[in-house]
Amino acid sequence: MTEIVMSQTPPILHGPSEKERKYDRQLRLWAASGQAALESANILLVNSGAGTVGVETLKNLVLPGIGRFAIYDDAKVEEADLGVNFFLDSDSLGRSRSQSQTGFLLELNPEVEGAGYPNEDIKSLESLLADSPLFTLIMYTHPTSEEYLSLLESYGQQHKTPLVAIHSAGFYSYFQINLPGAFPIVDTHPDETATTDLRLLTPWPELSAFAKELANDIDNLSDFEHGHLPYVVILLHYLEKWKADHNGSYPSSYKEKTEFRRLVQGAARTNNAEGGEENFDEAAAAVLKTLTIPSLPSGLKEVFEYQHTDPVEQRSSFWLIADAIKQFYEKHQCLPLPGKVPDMKAQSKVYIQLQNIYKAKARQDGAEIVQTVKAAAGDDHQVDPAEVELFCKNAAFVKLINATGGKISRADRLREVAAQEFANDEMAEMTLSPLSLLPIYLALQPTARVASATADEIVAQIAKLVPGADKNERVVQAAQEVARAEGGELHNIAALTGGMVAQETIKIITKQYVPIDNTCIFDGIHSRAQILRL
Repeated sequence: MTEIVMSQTPPILHGPSEKERKYDRQLRLWAASGQAALESANILLVNSGAGTVGVETLKNLVLPGIGRFAIYDDAKVEEADLGVNFFLDSDSLGRSRSQSQTGFLLELNPEVEGAGYPNEDIKSLESLLADSPLFTLIMYTHPTSEEYLSLLESYGQQHKTPLVAIHSAGFYSYFQINLPGAFPIVDTHPDETATTDLRLLTPWPELSAFAKELANDIDNLSDFEHGHLPYVVILLHYLEKWKADHNGSYPSSYKEKTEFRRLVQGAARTNNAEGGEENFDEAAAAVLKTLTIPSLPSGLKEVFEYQHTDPVEQRSSFWLIADAIKQFYEKHQCLPLPGKVPDMKAQSKVYIQLQNIYKAKARQDGAEIVQTVKAAAGDDHQVDPAEVELFCKNAAFVKLINATGGKISRADRLREVAAQEFANDEMAEMTLSPLSLLPIYLALQPTARVASATADEIVAQIAKLVPGADKNERVVQAAQEVARAEGGELHNIAALTGGMVAQETIKIITKQYVPIDNTCIFDGIHSRAQILRL
């Protein structure tokens, strides 16, 4: 009797683990794979100046659970630090600022490891870079000495490590992401409605046969069956009718698509005993969005046209899969099918059949990609089918960041952007466009190596960076504001900037969503930000 009862007792339902409850919100954003990447990250912060914006950035990385961090800051805590830094207290006075901040940061999340330097074992930044486990990403705050900057840039180039420069002074701030070459993002998290790809103008045999079987005798279907035809079937059926009346061509212009939509709407039964025909409304609403010829998105075209300079990079999984998808596109004139079918009014069994048709086609396309990758990679490279599947699902939305990095010097690029931004400002009143925030970036640059400077010194340095910019009234005003700040950080501006930097850092670590390319400037006076590629 006991055995019977035990066999009939349902298994214990296990709720979310303590870790899943703790990180519930962020797991919804970047899933378990993103969290795993975050927890394996090793972040270095080289802190200088007031040091507030750097520790505020780390705070927003410690809370979601980065693996470990290190702070290199050779300053001792002074009275001035206590007024602008929440991660110091009066007991910290005279002590190492990096170690004091580390202690408070670790209290936020016991699962994170961290250390402050210099200490008794590691007394220099050079030693820290040489003796520590490889850093996933390095952040440094301005003002930064030439010696430190040279060490960090050398490390970044050698180990392909992203560097993030952060500068905050008074009401102004910016951060700049320097990626080690082209940085591809596959899991860009596009809007769910944008990922629908039904291929109604290029159906494959199984889909055409399915639609023909269901709608072949559409006028004689019962009201229930007529009112539950999936809108994919409805559109495919009436597209065949349209082709028969238009010399085998599909509706292409807006006028033709509008006419086709009226054809579909007119086919709905107005006296359906089962109620309204929502499926025909869905079909009519989907006409403009779904009746499109497959084309190559600009982001993926940039991937296809990218010229490799690093042979090791070219042999990475991403580029092997990208090359395979390029061959697929050239052969079939379309991308691999994502295989997702949107919700629609239909009988459950019919909807499941439709889903299976799309999934089967997606698996078939994915298998072809896998075979192409294997042929190109050889026996020495293992292909992860899950990685291929993810790429195929997101192929239309893949983004390549920093694709042109290194092809033009920073100085030349800055002058190009300045010329364009100042020209846009002259037309801003006519075009009702916001004014450029580039003057703030230019004004902060002269204090990237020294804590503060006079307005005249800042303007003189700007003139060297961008000849003629010293004549711009807004540039002079920004220089005066930066000089007034005297290198001091306001905690609210530092905290807001730190939040933005942490958000972009998480995108880079998890390789999800699209990080900025490459500079974000923030104006705290007017509460406005602008992204520029500098």
